[in-house]
Amino acid sequence: MSKLIIGIDIGGTKCAVVFGNTVPEILDRIEFPTDSGSGSDQAIEKIEIAVKDFLDQIGDEKIGAIGISCGGPLDSKKGVILSPPNLPGWDNIPIVSILEKKFGIPVALQNDANACALAEWKWGAGRGTSNMIFLTFGTGLGAGLILDGRLYSGTNDMAGEVGHVRLEKDGPVGYGKRGSFEGFCSGGGIALLAKEKLQICNNKSSAFFIKFSEDKMVTARDVCEFASKGDSVALDILKESGKRLGMGLSMLIDILNPERIVIGSVFARCRDYLEPAAQAVIQKEALGAARKVCSVVPAALGKSIGDFASLGVALNALDNS
Repeated sequence: MSKLIIGIDIGGTKCAVVFGNTVPEILDRIEFPTDSGSGSDQAIEKIEIAVKDFLDQIGDEKIGAIGISCGGPLDSKKGVILSPPNLPGWDNIPIVSILEKKFGIPVALQNDANACALAEWKWGAGRGTSNMIFLTFGTGLGAGLILDGRLYSGTNDMAGEVGHVRLEKDGPVGYGKRGSFEGFCSGGGIALLAKEKLQICNNKSSAFFIKFSEDKMVTARDVCEFASKGDSVALDILKESGKRLGMGLSMLIDILNPERIVIGSVFARCRDYLEPAAQAVIQKEALGAARKVCSVVPAALGKSIGDFASLGVALNALDNS
């Protein structure tokens, strides 16, 4: 039977409060700027107003749980947000206890990678699995781990920080480490790869090279756009990122033996150019028995994943209550 739940997605630029159910359906939604320069008080007040608006419509006794998705670091067990880099002034904010005292409804908190993993596992590309890995592959690279049918967050919510793993001695800097998984396989990493490629390349038949070789800003979106037009330089950049993706996925396949690896954001948009190189490495590097039972697929929830992620945290709280 479907239950009514509320999700709260807290980001560096915007927050969204979502009223939905476990089908899932988004029944109503309120979005507003986070105004991160003003600290946490103003945003939390707006969150409380939005939640109260929903409760006034339907009654608090009908809401099963409230789920919060927020960038880390955080303490999910204590329900505390611990100074995320994209939320200046959000220092040791006991967001769970604040909202539970205000509304008398169970509240749960998870970092955004874990929250997205729950959403894709419950309603998206990981549905029906018991062992699934979700990779963000967005601005950075993080993972949410579903192991033996449960979210695994580690001793202090640090499980899944795969972007920090070093793949090469040298390479783009991601997560503060040169040659890291995030350095090669993230939006920022692909942009850095492109800049390195442009410095050593002199392919004047490449429209990508001609447009961006003069120290112009280049993004992963630019690389994907030119790759879709068959540009050789852009395709080479994505092939290199794809190779490193295959290296990282091979390690995850060997260590965690998942049924499915779901990858979001840049991978979902550029799958045709990243996946062939990644799969070629997986075929060589990963253990055969583990490789054969694991599929690598793009995330299914698209641009709405942030909303569904927060609802996924609420559903997970209900399932484990």
